[in-house]
Amino acid sequence: MSHLLAIDQGTTSSRAIVFSSALEIVAVAQEELPQHYPQSGWVEHDPEDLWQTVVRTMRAAVKSAGIAASDLAGIGITNQRETTLLWDRKTGVPLHRAIVWQDRRTSEYCTWLKAEGHEPIVREKTGLLLDPYFSGTKLAWLLDTLPGARERAERGELAAGTVDSFLVWRLTGGRRHVTDATNASRTLLMDIGSGRWDADLCKLFDVPISLLPEILDSAAEFGVADAEFLGGPVRILGIAGDQQAATIGQACFAPGMLKSTYGTGCFALLNVGADKVLSHNRMLTTIAYQLHGQRTYAIEGSIFVAGAVVQWLRDGLQMIGRSDEVESVSAGSDPTQDVVLVPAFTGLGAPYWRPECRGAVFGLTRNSGRAELARAALESVGFQTRDLVDAMQKDWPGKALSRIRVDGGMTASRWTMQFIADITGLAVDKPKVTETTALGAAYLAGLKADVVPPPGEFMSTWNLDTTFSPAMDDVDRDRRYSRWLKAIEATIAFGA
Repeated sequence: MSHLLAIDQGTTSSRAIVFSSALEIVAVAQEELPQHYPQSGWVEHDPEDLWQTVVRTMRAAVKSAGIAASDLAGIGITNQRETTLLWDRKTGVPLHRAIVWQDRRTSEYCTWLKAEGHEPIVREKTGLLLDPYFSGTKLAWLLDTLPGARERAERGELAAGTVDSFLVWRLTGGRRHVTDATNASRTLLMDIGSGRWDADLCKLFDVPISLLPEILDSAAEFGVADAEFLGGPVRILGIAGDQQAATIGQACFAPGMLKSTYGTGCFALLNVGADKVLSHNRMLTTIAYQLHGQRTYAIEGSIFVAGAVVQWLRDGLQMIGRSDEVESVSAGSDPTQDVVLVPAFTGLGAPYWRPECRGAVFGLTRNSGRAELARAALESVGFQTRDLVDAMQKDWPGKALSRIRVDGGMTASRWTMQFIADITGLAVDKPKVTETTALGAAYLAGLKADVVPPPGEFMSTWNLDTTFSPAMDDVDRDRRYSRWLKAIEATIAFGA
């Protein structure tokens, strides 16, 4: 058993990567995932698309690697975290499309819960805020909206969970209804201090605990994938939500280590150790990973639109033909124009948490064109990262941050990475292995299978590819960030 299989089920695609026991990539398979937008602010996935793309890519990756199921020590799963499903326990058939983490349909419900004074207890127990982003209100919507769903749930006929739970259910033929602590910590239903589903929270959101999966460590015996999928049974030994998996893949096992992933959105996690640190600056407290029953916590900042702003330029405005053209287009921009783009297409995430806001552009002139918009789009990723870094440093006083480990598709843009370093004043470190999310999932499976080194040794294997050092002077940095904050203020005022 010399290999590990990582399933990376993301927002826009499903991927499967075969790693050697030395955690080197052997084979990769990927398929894009259709998106569904039934109403403004609503985002859905067809669960069968999630499932079929995972099955096809895992088979393709194993075939490409030239190995058999018997060569796999285990499967690790990483997934888009808050995306929520509800399915029939007997048939495994979902009752509705999956409601994606970006979906905002429960905004009014969250506003009502805040007005009723529930946010303080939710924040204390879950480390989260009342926002449509999280799974709890999505699940409540499904139970309240689908005919007969709540009654069936009360009778024990239904199961619910995030994408990892659904995949394990299907892979094990319905024998296992499980999740890991990182995914559970994103639901609004788990007490992250005790590590268990909380009866009071479930009552608040009117979600029967019987619907929910068993919570396990991030490296655990999650079940055995049936032989029909890979030609032989394979144990599922690791699960982590995508951002926590990236944190593990970046070897951020020591307090004070910060990673930021730039995919569809941007998600920065700061390891704060064994004691949870509740934010006073509208950040999130979450579980970074749980091993041997011991939880390690993180402060997290979530940005809803990072790489998606480039997709908007490509697909929405049709200003570029391919995503990788954005950097060359922005290079032709007029440096005297300070165009600011606030990409609040699905609301503002941390540290603002304003789901009602929508995108806005400021500083346009008659000479502004696609180059200026392209540059503003890339700069918006850096400005939003600065928002998160500043809030984290306030929440963890006396623990000065000096570096960010980055990963995700946008790290291919050297210009963007340099701007992040410039506007944050922190060194930006890009690793040689950029598939950190899948790597984290594979590592967890390998850790349980005892074929990879423990965390302390794994940290020493992290290899640097490029460091982007801050080059912007303090005056220009402060001036530019001040304009961003004014744009944010105006965007919030318009959305109010």
